[in-house]
Amino acid sequence: MDFLQRTKNMLSEEDVLKINKKSVLVFGIGGVGGSCAESLVRAGIGKIGIVDGDVFETSNINRQIFATNKTLGIPKVDAACERLKEINPNIVIEKHNLFVNEENINEINFENYDYIVDAIDTITSKILIIKLAYEKNIKVISSMGAGNRLDPTAFEIANIENTKNDPVARIMRKKLKELNIKKVKVAYSTEIPRKTGNRTPGSISFVPPVCGMVLASYVIRDILKS
Repeated sequence: MDFLQRTKNMLSEEDVLKINKKSVLVFGIGGVGGSCAESLVRAGIGKIGIVDGDVFETSNINRQIFATNKTLGIPKVDAACERLKEINPNIVIEKHNLFVNEENINEINFENYDYIVDAIDTITSKILIIKLAYEKNIKVISSMGAGNRLDPTAFEIANIENTKNDPVARIMRKKLKELNIKKVKVAYSTEIPRKTGNRTPGSISFVPPVCGMVLASYVIRDILKS
């Protein structure tokens, strides 16, 4: 994998091989998950699963790495798969063109992966993903809210019990506590989200992608520690 030469200048050959042997399943290939998936592939992950039931729309172009005028109307997993293969032709990709819910989540074999990344918006589905990963003893990290924020430097990794200023995390904390699921790692922003009066969250080019990269960084660093 010649494209990893600069990575090898910083990490050992053994570390690069360790990353290459790992597999990550990413739920959501939008502003957060798309950048996370691409960062993982560029870091040398050998296998990636991508899950998303949506197609690209014009409103995605301002922040989603796989969204361009050429990919409009194309399923997100198809556009992502094509681009990721262009980065690393040897990457093994499993794609699932679906919105994960209670009826279809078991169509995806979590046990095929070493790590799970939750980068979707729907709280009920986020809880499903975390619960199944928890039951199968597979490491999982989840993104909290990235909308209505302007400061990409405000993202942190923490146990969900220790988050603040995040409405998504507040709801997630309560629901996970009811399930007796503790110490779930999350990427969240300490920035207080802006009030816009619009039910659809606002977004900007440099915030959701940074959250995705923070997620990817944590996964890679955790792999290297194992």
